Order: sequence, then structure tokens, then C-alpha cells
Amino acid sequence: MSVPTVDAAINDLMDWAWHAVYELLSARGLLGDGLAVEDYTGLMSWVEGPLRYTVVHSTAVAILFIDTEPVDAIIFHRDLLGSEDPTSFFNPAPRK
Repeated sequence: MSVPTVDAAINDLMDWAWHAVYELLSARGLLGDGLAVEDYTGLMSWVEGPLRYTVVHSTAVAILFIDTEPVDAIIFHRDLLGSEDPTSFFNPAPRK
């Protein structure tokens, strides 16, 4: 069994919730000319208590997932990388 690559992890997460990601990016006014999973090149993931937080980003946007649900999207900026609290850049709606 091989270890999944970052590309595979991004593809799995984005494919799982593609419709919700598209709606989130649209609601935030972040849809570009084209939108393809291959445009997303970075991933940060960590666990806090019972929840897994994941940020998937391209050079233009970043999407915050809680578990497998996309909860917010922002314009990507380098300050997000290496931040001690990447969630502080986002403003997710309260979970149901």
C-alpha cells in the first residue's frame, strides 16, 4: 500500500465536495475564468479535538474544510502558509 500524495489527497477532498466548493466560491465571488481541481496545489491538514481541519489552496484562493465539508473560502495570500492558526484567516458559518 502506498502513501497518498498531496495531489491525490487534494483530488479526493475536492471531488468529494465539488458542488459545495463551487457554490462556496461563487457565493464569495471567487470563481475565476476556469476552475479545475488541478489548479489546487497546496494542502494543510490538522486535528483539533474531534475535528479535522484542512485548507486546500491554489495560487488564487484557499478553501477551509472541517472534516469533509467546505465551510469558507478566501483569496489566497502567503501569510496563510506557516501560520500557527490558519483558521483565523477564515470566517466559517456556524456548523449545524
